[in-house]
Amino acid sequence: MQQVSSENEKGYLPALKTKIDNIENYDVVFIGFPTWGMQLPPPIKSFLHQYDLSGKTVIPFNTNGGYGIGSSFDTVKQLCPKSKILKGFSIRGGSERDGKLLVIKEKEAAEAEAKVVEWLRSINLLK
Repeated sequence: MQQVSSENEKGYLPALKTKIDNIENYDVVFIGFPTWGMQLPPPIKSFLHQYDLSGKTVIPFNTNGGYGIGSSFDTVKQLCPKSKILKGFSIRGGSERDGKLLVIKEKEAAEAEAKVVEWLRSINLLK
């Protein structure tokens, strides 16, 4: 957590190892990430700085250990001022400190799938 806080304070943007050669071909971009220190992780900030998503529909989704999205969805909006940002989705993946692993499986997987379907319907991406 201390590393993440320091990186966020300094505005650190790590280099990305993967390059998307044809992002201009996409009209809709889903941005998925975990919550790190109640903020958008620096690698995702790097992605949003590196690629111009102007005119695209951007859809954030998030996993977390129980603290929620923090400022992450607001940061996506700030870093994509010329994009249409749809309602994001967040789900708790677990909390190791509570003895619940950060894995969604079996009954929790079915519940998570139902929540994702409900969210996709609410933003008109599923009927």
